[in-house]
Amino acid sequence: MYRPSVRGAAVVAGLAALATLTACGAAPDEATGAAGKAKAKAATATSAEDFGGMDELVAAAEKEGRLNVIALPPDWANYGELIKRFQEKYKIKINSENPDASSADEIAAVKARKGQKRAPDVLDLGIAFARSGADEGLFAPYRVEAWDKIPDSQKDADARWYNDYGGYVSIGCDAKRIKKCPETFADLLKPEYKGKVALNGNPTKSGSAFGGVYAAALANKGSFGDIQPGIDFFGKLKKSGNFIPVESTPATVEKGETPISIDWDYLNAGYADQFRDKGVDWKVSIPSDGVYAQYYSQAVNKEAPNPAAARLWMEFLYSEEGQNLWLKGYARPVLLPAMTEAGTADKTFVAKLPQVEGEPSFPSSEELDKAKETLAEKWDKALS
Repeated sequence: MYRPSVRGAAVVAGLAALATLTACGAAPDEATGAAGKAKAKAATATSAEDFGGMDELVAAAEKEGRLNVIALPPDWANYGELIKRFQEKYKIKINSENPDASSADEIAAVKARKGQKRAPDVLDLGIAFARSGADEGLFAPYRVEAWDKIPDSQKDADARWYNDYGGYVSIGCDAKRIKKCPETFADLLKPEYKGKVALNGNPTKSGSAFGGVYAAALANKGSFGDIQPGIDFFGKLKKSGNFIPVESTPATVEKGETPISIDWDYLNAGYADQFRDKGVDWKVSIPSDGVYAQYYSQAVNKEAPNPAAARLWMEFLYSEEGQNLWLKGYARPVLLPAMTEAGTADKTFVAKLPQVEGEPSFPSSEELDKAKETLAEKWDKALS
């Protein structure tokens, strides 16, 4: 479910950048002596208790002094404020690289930069990529202090990944450019929307676009186990001329290049705030014929160059402060039910969330794997 923000944009550029960086021939970094022992201890820590408690974890992380993140646009689920607050709270500099990268780019960076100081320490991934990365042995198990409050259905039993924030697939629309904004997937096929409908990236690489196709499948008699109707829908949308091969971003929204964007509700809601003073009347609706919600997931790189800082970042994100900062960005944090019960969720932010009826259901790992395989095999052909 959170470039200038695309998480699926600039995929080719992102991979090219990775290729350029890894082609430089940088040798793996080797830690020795006391620093090496401290790093080795941090790299195997599965909880704050392994450091001796939170104070000791903070000290170890501040000694490292650095955290490498990737694919975290500042206007995606309020990541800009999360990064700023973390740096203010701790003596740790965050190196944020390639914010417009996709989940696929993140996995590629982990593999390509293994053993290097510039490797990403932590990852924010679409759920399908989190599960496949765990299966490949790329992530380190770590249980944050709030571990027991995360529903079992939203976390890996071995703590290699767990969901962080999510939202619903929505339709964003510039009401100053579109006479009547679409509210359902069926509406998107109407001729008045020719050349106006966009996705946030390529669904074979982008979690947000993947969610858009899944929602379209549900709207067209598909299911979690059958994403093909969603692929067929976008093929039909492309043939009608309504779907355009432009990845929606804040820039394309502001310029009117993507006046209708299928994206997470927290991103579309954020655009409404972001561009209100710039003459953009951005409306958001959750399509009733294709209600689909999804979480993104956090993971620690097993080969993180700053393993203590990586674990402290996780603790920060799953603290009440971190969860409320995501909520401020219109994203629904995974601990929202527990925080609502405890009275610690910011009620002002809760009240601003786009409204939707009913409780969401989620595909199984097997269904996600099948959907991912089907998209990889059939997406390009459907749109050709």
